[in-house]
Amino acid sequence: MMDEYRKGWALRYLREAKAELEAARKIPYMAPGLVLEAIRKARNAIYYSLGEPAFIEILIREEVLKNPATNDSILRFLMEIESLIQQMQQLEEVNGDAMMKQADSIVGIATDIVEALTEENLRGLNQ
Repeated sequence: MMDEYRKGWALRYLREAKAELEAARKIPYMAPGLVLEAIRKARNAIYYSLGEPAFIEILIREEVLKNPATNDSILRFLMEIESLIQQMQQLEEVNGDAMMKQADSIVGIATDIVEALTEENLRGLNQ
């Protein structure tokens, strides 16, 4: 069972990720930074849903080094998010449309994971 503290943070990060994406659509010249923040916040929402974020982050980084070809779909997804964040931080220019679509997908999957772990219905709510 998830405590209310972690649940609150998971839901907050997910709302903020969605808001960052919406802002990226409205302010194209700021989109790269906003998209990166949306992906980070979606990742954080998942981490809070799974447990203590600091420990989850350490586990993910260790797993990337030990077993980059894991069969666990959630673990593989989280490893891919970490890799994407690292890549985006290094890039000078990004393909805005492609990154927006990828961020939309990540936020959607994060929503599914957070919904499943918090037992909240977030799809119908405008959070």
